[in-house]
Amino acid sequence: MNRTHILSCTISSVLLFTNFVMAEEASDNTVILDEVGVKNLRIKTVMCDERDFEQTVFAIGRVEDIPGNQYAVSSRISGRAIKVNAFIGDYVKKGQILVSVESRQPGDPPPVIEFKAPHSGLITKAHVLKGQPVEPEEELFDISDRTSLWIAAQIPEQRAAGIKVGTKARISFPAVDGDPIEAKLLRFGVKANRNAGAVVGIFEVKNEDGLLFPGMRAELEIITSTRPNVLAVPEVAVQGDPSSRVVYVKHVELENAFVKSPVILGEKGDGWIEVKQGIFPGDEVVTRGAYSLGFVGGGGISLREALDAAHGHPHNEDGSEMTPEQEAAQKGGDDHGYGEGGKSGAPGWLIYYAGASTLLLVFFAQLWWNLKRKESPRHA
Repeated sequence: MNRTHILSCTISSVLLFTNFVMAEEASDNTVILDEVGVKNLRIKTVMCDERDFEQTVFAIGRVEDIPGNQYAVSSRISGRAIKVNAFIGDYVKKGQILVSVESRQPGDPPPVIEFKAPHSGLITKAHVLKGQPVEPEEELFDISDRTSLWIAAQIPEQRAAGIKVGTKARISFPAVDGDPIEAKLLRFGVKANRNAGAVVGIFEVKNEDGLLFPGMRAELEIITSTRPNVLAVPEVAVQGDPSSRVVYVKHVELENAFVKSPVILGEKGDGWIEVKQGIFPGDEVVTRGAYSLGFVGGGGISLREALDAAHGHPHNEDGSEMTPEQEAAQKGGDDHGYGEGGKSGAPGWLIYYAGASTLLLVFFAQLWWNLKRKESPRHA
């Protein structure tokens, strides 16, 4: 047996062992469930596609009245309220009579002056009751026009540099159902919040349905940049520790089967995360239930068995189709007791490993012997 033959046998054995290891890895990375398992885990998937990827800054804010939309109603004369038509919480229209005041000027009967709403809006404060004395220096009602409101956002100082007037944001309100509202940065506040380490950004939103009230919490995704044609997945789809991120991709052939795919990630934004390597457009990644897939096995069925059942012909452990030569070799192995149906107790990987190790040992021994023979005449 010459060195070339030994080297050829060694390489073949190593390749066989490598293919076996890859097959084992492919099988281990595929989670196969039944319909019950899919329903119990509530599996949901989303199709991966290239999209406009937005880099955002998250900020918390509060709803506030717009100062210019506040109106006060007061009396021009001293007198007594004899009729009150509006109370706190009432929505009034412009020109609506709010209160009738009987003047202290002499007369029979005394003159009565009616005070009307200067603007449509919500009565936020009412300072007058029927029969109560009225003086010119006292406010009777405060009216707030809340068809538009301000959102005062606390923007972290270290992220505010890239945010300018006109920057867009998506604003959602935990207390209100519905899609986020888009708004533009109107202006910055007159001073920073020292305790929070933030600057105040003012956004204006419409409130024609009246669902928003001052003091409500607002959550903002402020868009700082946009890149087109970026492959991204929802953040909830990404699992694993920071050094080895993975996503579960729906198997293209097997029903209820999911492949754990390592990925290299990029930037985050708007609940999505950029994927630089590991998946392709058109892949379906698991969103809901992805975390649970890391704790379940294959349900007692291997990848090869599932493909055999689905296609009606044999496959290798890694899911590839068997060639006629491989089928013949498998049958021959079974006849001699080394296949899955044989009587040998040694696992297949151990047989390959032992064979490769033995051939490598023989190869190096032969090289060593040849070197010794070449050196012998020199010392003779």
